Amino acid sequence: MPQRIVVVGTGLIGTSIALAMRERGAEVLLADRDEAALRLAVELGAGEPLPGTALDEPADLAVLAVPPAAVAVTLLDAQKRRLAAAYTDVASVKALPMAQAADLGCDLTTFVAGHPLAGSERSGPGAARADLFLGRPWALCAAPQSAPEAVAAARALAKECGAMPVEVDAAEHDRAVALVSHGPHVVSAAVAARLTGADDVALGLSGQGVRDVTRIAASDPRLWIGILSANSQPVADVLEAVATDLAVAASLLRDGSEEAAAHVADLLLRGNAGRSRIPGKHGGDQPAYATVQVVIPDRPGELAMIFQAAGIAQVNIEDVTIEHSPGRPLGVLELAVEPDAAERLADELRARGWSVPSPAGSAGT
Repeated sequence: MPQRIVVVGTGLIGTSIALAMRERGAEVLLADRDEAALRLAVELGAGEPLPGTALDEPADLAVLAVPPAAVAVTLLDAQKRRLAAAYTDVASVKALPMAQAADLGCDLTTFVAGHPLAGSERSGPGAARADLFLGRPWALCAAPQSAPEAVAAARALAKECGAMPVEVDAAEHDRAVALVSHGPHVVSAAVAARLTGADDVALGLSGQGVRDVTRIAASDPRLWIGILSANSQPVADVLEAVATDLAVAASLLRDGSEEAAAHVADLLLRGNAGRSRIPGKHGGDQPAYATVQVVIPDRPGELAMIFQAAGIAQVNIEDVTIEHSPGRPLGVLELAVEPDAAERLADELRARGWSVPSPAGSAGT
């Protein structure tokens, strides 16, 4: 485990890494051009400000928590200042920053590009959490010249933060995140953009579906334009494929024939198949869970009492969603549980006064 680390950049990811490593007993030094962000991270207990422009003795590892376009110049500056024995970053694009670092003459033997696949639609140190990376993949894209000691330090950082290190080629990483992260973000933004011209009737009918699809569209556009620009070609490939599917579906729906409807149904079935391939929370195939629905009033302590009832019934809650009722002080809580535990949980909740329909459906498929 790195005993002394420097974190350059005190946004969501940088501060979360700092908090996680502080919990593990590491000494953490923080740096950020934004003095307000740095001050808040320090107040949150993420570490102490980096003193001066250099250290008497290099840290074990420096984490460059900066946007993709700033990785190379930040690495060069950190290496000139001899901040650490090894360096890694957390940007969500790998190939371009690595190429830029090579062009600038950075020492790639001490650098291992990294990307923790965790985050939030919220940004800044105030959104940081020490448990942000628990169970999440953490991509490590070593260059051919990366020293084994640098790779080991980056891998140890990921493990100490609770993540699962995954070693992958930089170009393959960028194609993968274009498919599972960057492309979906643009699609989410496109759907959310349609709502800017929506009238009150349409917005009043908004349900959980549109909230789920547009959740990530609330992220900081300034951050995302940098990510998309740095990974433009792989993202463009994904968006063109999605646009083709949507254009064909639109054309078929305008046709209105039964044959056209069958072709649209094929897209929906392919969507089912693709969704089912997303790994479950423990890896591997998504398990089939039963869903227990509970009508809950919007008042303090309600969720705590429901979770307590689940504990009494010896039922593990695998996932939770809440759908609020617009204009009414109540909502529907959906609890995903193992199928053989669904009726036991439902009976326990009914006995305590909650309205619970018979468990039905599968939350995992």
